[in-house]
Amino acid sequence: MPQYDIDRGIARENLCRLLAACYYEPGPEFAEEKVFDSMLEAAKRVHRRLAPYAQNLGADFSAEGHDALLLDYTRLFLGPNHIAAKPYGSVWLEGGNTVMGESTMAVQRLYEEGGFDMNEEFREVPDHIAAELEFLYLLIFRENEAQRDGQADALKAVAELRKRFLDQHLARWVGPFTAAVKAGAQCGYYRRLAELTNEFVSLEAGEGAAV
Repeated sequence: MPQYDIDRGIARENLCRLLAACYYEPGPEFAEEKVFDSMLEAAKRVHRRLAPYAQNLGADFSAEGHDALLLDYTRLFLGPNHIAAKPYGSVWLEGGNTVMGESTMAVQRLYEEGGFDMNEEFREVPDHIAAELEFLYLLIFRENEAQRDGQADALKAVAELRKRFLDQHLARWVGPFTAAVKAGAQCGYYRRLAELTNEFVSLEAGEGAAV
């Protein structure tokens, strides 16, 4: 059984949290708070294959300018007419324009099992990409917490829940979703973000439940 790498676990936790934040409306606080420097540092620690995608994320963000980023964000994820990359799991898992479908209810049950309470200010449906990444962040955080506290049973339980969530939900739809982002984005920032997201979730899906 491989030894759990707590430093890498914390890097996974940090990168997942920051990836989730990138799927909210873009704002100047990203650059001001050195979000992208933190993402690169975490990406390098998680796996060397992530570093090239995180390397120029901040430069792309700054180069585009806020207006261009906001326009692309709106086109990609909001509409109001054609939405280039609908950020909802049910759309990709159930086909068509399904929102709040059976897969949404299923992921919400996993949230409840994991004790994940969605913020009342979050105006999106439960299987929005940001919400699913935040749930994944919570699970990684709890894995790290259980490891630090020497709670083997808790560590095994949360790792198994993470695997079920990825196998049944996020890892199943992140590929076509991020492909749609890459195809529809006009800003290099969102293309690079999509690549980093897909690579990170793919790595997480390969982590397995054995700890």
